[in-house]
Amino acid sequence: MKTLTADIYRFSLSSKIALLFTSIFATAGFTWPFFAPDMESARFAQFFFWIAMPLAFVLLLTQLSDRSLDAKSVALLGMLAALLAALRPLGAGAVGLEPMWFLLILSARVFGSAFGFLLGALGMLASALFTGGIGPWLTYQIFAAAVIGLFAGSIAKDLRGWREQILLLAIAIISAFGYGLLMDLQFWPWALGGNTQLSFIPGGELQENLQRFVTFHFLSSMAWDIPRAVLTGALVFSTGPAVLAALRRTKKKAAFLTPIEFNERLN
Repeated sequence: MKTLTADIYRFSLSSKIALLFTSIFATAGFTWPFFAPDMESARFAQFFFWIAMPLAFVLLLTQLSDRSLDAKSVALLGMLAALLAALRPLGAGAVGLEPMWFLLILSARVFGSAFGFLLGALGMLASALFTGGIGPWLTYQIFAAAVIGLFAGSIAKDLRGWREQILLLAIAIISAFGYGLLMDLQFWPWALGGNTQLSFIPGGELQENLQRFVTFHFLSSMAWDIPRAVLTGALVFSTGPAVLAALRRTKKKAAFLTPIEFNERLN
């Protein structure tokens, strides 16, 4: 008798290594304004993400090869990514109103951080392909969504009941504001030119650029971040129990974490 264990809750060691390198390059892609010596070098910021993208694909392949993801979980990953892509355009044209985030947070909560990271990245990519939203901002969106999935799937997995509801509400609010913050890192260096008190200073001191960015973010993004936080929090809080129950029932019935046993009969 042979046993095969599939665990979509955790990263394996090889997946952690792939995630580490992916995170290093993605972090560099987000934070380049704070260490770029000039605007010419800033043009190469996208290369950090072009390196991180295949590394994220390596992460998916690693999850498959070490059986942290099986065929059933890959099918579910694809289905949920398609749902995220379908939900996102429902808020198009409204300030920050993107209903996809509640499903990403709840799915990551049930299936874990590894699943949430991949779901965020694939869901955002599928959304861009579906809506034609492809541009230099896409890699930022992909990894910002992946970070939210990773975060939502990592926090206090053992909580249930009203404590879990409060935790999910906090995750929803933090994720909504965090997404706006990460996306502003892509927008800020090019938004204001070089002649304002909030402009990006290539090669400037870290403290001064950080102060300018934080001020810019809070002055320009609250009209988007607050509605996103309100909508995501309301959807998570109101639909959370039902959606979590459905997802947990799906996980149990599909037996993602149940060992698969092959019986060898001797003639």
